[in-house]
Amino acid sequence: MASERVLGTPVADFLDWLTVEKGRSPRTIESYRRDLEAYESSLAGRGVTVVTASPGDIDRYLSEMRQEGRAPASVARARSSIRGLHRFLADEGVVTGDPSRSAPVVRVPSRVPKALPEAVIIDLLDGIGGEDPLSLRDRAVLELLYGTGARVSEITDLDLDDLAFDDGLLRVTGKGDKERLVPVGRSAQAAIGRWCEPGARDSLLARSTRRDDHSALFVNQRGRRLSRQGVHLLVSNRARRAGIASPVSPHVLRHSCATHMLAHGADVRVVQELLGHASVATTQLYTKVNRDLLHAAYRSAHPRASS
Repeated sequence: MASERVLGTPVADFLDWLTVEKGRSPRTIESYRRDLEAYESSLAGRGVTVVTASPGDIDRYLSEMRQEGRAPASVARARSSIRGLHRFLADEGVVTGDPSRSAPVVRVPSRVPKALPEAVIIDLLDGIGGEDPLSLRDRAVLELLYGTGARVSEITDLDLDDLAFDDGLLRVTGKGDKERLVPVGRSAQAAIGRWCEPGARDSLLARSTRRDDHSALFVNQRGRRLSRQGVHLLVSNRARRAGIASPVSPHVLRHSCATHMLAHGADVRVVQELLGHASVATTQLYTKVNRDLLHAAYRSAHPRASS
């Protein structure tokens, strides 16, 4: 097996600072690591290090990413990682200036979230009617994804101790390890209750002896904590069985939750809190969806709309 690549000291110090001083999550640190490994490798190919890099080196690297057809969001994330590194090195006195200061801004197009129609969501959920452990688990996972708008990572990180059904609440840990309480509707509560009854979750857990698995709310067929990839797979499989032609992912269910709540009159800041958005601007993307639906409904229904 190939040995893991060792990062240069300046980058390793930066990642340690992000972990200890800024409290970034392991998933965020890993994202920075991948970006900066690729950046260091590109610099090394030109005989340059992160300490000797110039503004031109940074511009050239980001330009290469664009020429390779990388998505604007990926280029923007790399730029953010690189700028964070060079600001850190300048603040620590490792270098005398910040060569990333003039790095061009990467424009990321605003993507209107895709949402499934409410009737399609209901058919998807109600179509999971089996009483076997995997059917009970899948129904509970989908009910939670749509009912709470939680991220897939928030679902896979759930433990039994995170349930507080007496208060109708669920504790989830979002980006930056920030905890929030979200309400859980009756349908999701009922689905989770059936999954946690003897004979369902316990029958799968019997296949694992790991303590972390036994604390997990959702597990796979081997009794191990359900992974993000596992959730993506079960969602797409269930959508295909329901005859849904368009791609369906956990994020589509999250979008659908927000869009449907706003369509039924929920305040945008309430939806922001539910989804754990740091900025209300992110939540307001969903209002554009509703405006589009409003215009379409008006044009099709009002006798004077097209006259």
